[in-house]
Amino acid sequence: MSSIDDLFKKPALPSNKRKLEATRDPNEIYKAAKLASNGNAKTNGRAVVVVAEDDDIEAGPSAPPDDEEDYGPDVPDDDEGRFFGGGVTQEEKEVLDYMDGQESAEIQPEKIDSAWLRKLALNFEKKITKNSELRAKFENQPAKFMGSEADLDADIKALSILSEHPELYLEFAKLGCVGSLVGLLAHENTDIAIDAVEIISELIDEDVEAETDQWNALVDAMVESDLLDLLISNFGRFNESNDSDRSGVYHALSVLENMASRPAVAEKIGQDTTVLQWLLKRIQKKESLVTQNKQYAAEVLAILLQSSPLNRTKICELDGVDILLQILAAYRKRDPAKGTEEEEFVENVFDALTCIVDEGVGKSKFIEAEGVELALIMIREGKMSKSRALRLVDHALGGPTGAEVCSRLVEAAGLKVIFSMFMKKSLDAQTTEHLLGIFSTLLRHLPANSAARIRTLAKFVEKDYEKIGKLIKLRREFRERVGRVEDEIRNEQRGLSVEDREEMADEWLGRRLDAGLFCLQTVDVVSAWLVAEDDGAAKRIMRLLKERNEDLSVLKSTITEQLDTMQGDSEEQTLTRDMLSTLAQFLT
Repeated sequence: MSSIDDLFKKPALPSNKRKLEATRDPNEIYKAAKLASNGNAKTNGRAVVVVAEDDDIEAGPSAPPDDEEDYGPDVPDDDEGRFFGGGVTQEEKEVLDYMDGQESAEIQPEKIDSAWLRKLALNFEKKITKNSELRAKFENQPAKFMGSEADLDADIKALSILSEHPELYLEFAKLGCVGSLVGLLAHENTDIAIDAVEIISELIDEDVEAETDQWNALVDAMVESDLLDLLISNFGRFNESNDSDRSGVYHALSVLENMASRPAVAEKIGQDTTVLQWLLKRIQKKESLVTQNKQYAAEVLAILLQSSPLNRTKICELDGVDILLQILAAYRKRDPAKGTEEEEFVENVFDALTCIVDEGVGKSKFIEAEGVELALIMIREGKMSKSRALRLVDHALGGPTGAEVCSRLVEAAGLKVIFSMFMKKSLDAQTTEHLLGIFSTLLRHLPANSAARIRTLAKFVEKDYEKIGKLIKLRREFRERVGRVEDEIRNEQRGLSVEDREEMADEWLGRRLDAGLFCLQTVDVVSAWLVAEDDGAAKRIMRLLKERNEDLSVLKSTITEQLDTMQGDSEEQTLTRDMLSTLAQFLT
């Protein structure tokens, strides 16, 4: 028999310490307990130790008596024993049975209408007033007004539901709540101002299905409440190193983008505020990786410039052309990583600059800042920037005031760059369109008998007229594409009334343009210039056309159609009409 000392002797401990068990998923524990045949949620999913049955051993409490009356009426119903029952009294069971027999009442959704809006507006104004009073009364005791600030914050966010009910925008503006909401942009608590900016952005977002008059009423009320000036002031106090403030800048830019969808408001933003100046400053900010806000600032700048000629003129006064060229200079040979904020940022800067050079003052600033030279470097050596720079040059040369840029392009040895690109075997549609546009503009703007014009014509006739051969080859391709579409249109026109044809005219024109009508017209204009300017070029063009049983009349028909479809009496359109009429005479 073992001694007492042996019974109480300490067991030998293992040499390694026990490691903490990995935390288990509570759902897994619960399921494990419930799925087991003898599972109980209180076992925490651990294995239940089952003691082998031994008839000679009795343990645990005795079984409850069969007669439950011994415990009284309030003792829980317990089919499995006193310690393993459901824990529900007879009275509670009856209540639960009664509730199960009743149908759950349907919850009626709140009706969103004018009455609801007036109530919402009243509560909103009360929260603003209460917070203002408490802030004034307990200026140095923030704890006493923070509660009202939290209530105000909740009410601001509650306005989000209005974006789902734009039919209430008109009344919302009339109630004066728009002014109160906009006024919160000047709130001492920056978080309140950020929430207000976010809600404003949400209410006027392009995804809101509002009618034009509803959206305009809301935006007009915001502008009248000095929204633009308050946005600018917040740009000054937001610190983008803070996540919340960075979000505030993003939503403020979103407000500007949405408002700029209306040209009149876009022009007001550019002319009556310092937004353009702030945007130029923001896109110059040095960042190791281009952030979303920097990219967004460039995008909003491009939108504002696309929307208004006055904004394009003003940006020139702010030295915007030089700033944008300096930003792009970093991408002469280096491409931004694909799919990044930086790639989109570069595209937006190109878009902004392309808008600016459409204006006469923009062209002058472009020349002064050596933009032509930079663009040629990008066309010659760039990758991602190559096509964007080509489009930039095409826009800079165009328009009635593009002659000076054309001369600068020739002086900067740009003809070699442009014609070398043209002679490459594979050209995409956009590149081809811009190259043809550049040729047409050079022949239109360069002065007669000038050295620059002679050098341009020489490029077309050198190497046995190979450039003219490429032109006529392109013409055939465009003519075939447009011809196929025109055959489809003629089939569709059969049986249609005059009214139906007039209704479909714009759609049919769009399909022809997509097929290459514009490029076909530009090729024929360039060819007409060459026929008029050089006898050798005229003979080569006629010989190439004759290979397909064609003559100069096909060029003339294209130009005549272009003349017939021209509308408007602007200076540019009048000059273009005169030019085409003169060229048509040389094709007789």
